[in-house]
Amino acid sequence: MLTHPTLDQLRKLRLDGMAKAFTQQLRTDGIEQMSFTDRMALLLDQEATHRAHKRLASRLRRAKLRHRNACIEDLDFRAGRGLDRSRIMDLASCEWIRRHRNLLITGPTGAGKTYVACALAQKACRDDFSVLYTRLPRLLEDLRIAHGDGRYPKLLASLVRIDLLVLDDWGLAPPSEADRRELLEILEDRHELKSTLVVSQLPRDQWHDLLGHPVLADAILDRLVHNAHHLDMKGESMRKLRAADAGSPSEPAAAEKSEFS
Repeated sequence: MLTHPTLDQLRKLRLDGMAKAFTQQLRTDGIEQMSFTDRMALLLDQEATHRAHKRLASRLRRAKLRHRNACIEDLDFRAGRGLDRSRIMDLASCEWIRRHRNLLITGPTGAGKTYVACALAQKACRDDFSVLYTRLPRLLEDLRIAHGDGRYPKLLASLVRIDLLVLDDWGLAPPSEADRRELLEILEDRHELKSTLVVSQLPRDQWHDLLGHPVLADAILDRLVHNAHHLDMKGESMRKLRAADAGSPSEPAAAEKSEFS
């Protein structure tokens, strides 16, 4: 007689995990033989799991990862890519994020840099860190617009709060004077407080020249590079390899992972 009122109360209290588990218990033969304590423990476990899944889904949605399904477990460690399994697993522990260090991923076009970055970012979401993925040119454009419409302080504050900020397409074009100052502002606010992951096809030894202004370049790289882990990827374009595999009768395109950047 109390079945429906109990479910209604659980749902009103937004205990959806418990409501689902309670419904499952009612349909389980012999559940009455379990003690009240054991049944309650199952309900609480289901609620905790349900809430954890909701939090993860929310973090992944806010992260805006380019490769939404990228995960560490699907990485391709074939020879010649510059990916050492033990090194990647160490990064996947997210200890570098807990210590507020940075990560720089470089390599040729199509080597899979963005996929690896998204896989590490997805693991960070799974470990309860807040993440935001963005292309650096788009972020700089958003900041320019925010200056004009009054959102700049709010946008800058939101960037500071992100545990892991992923900046893709670093170094596609020389930044303007304003862009250099924006970069310095962001990196200064995050320095030794949060982590930044940079993805670039430009070798690190060319970053200083790309930034153009010696003083600002020194300041930017000092806050980005000197406490960073480095991951230099190699090899042929993953796009070409996937296209070649897709054309092979023995390896249909549907079986291939979309690991490329």
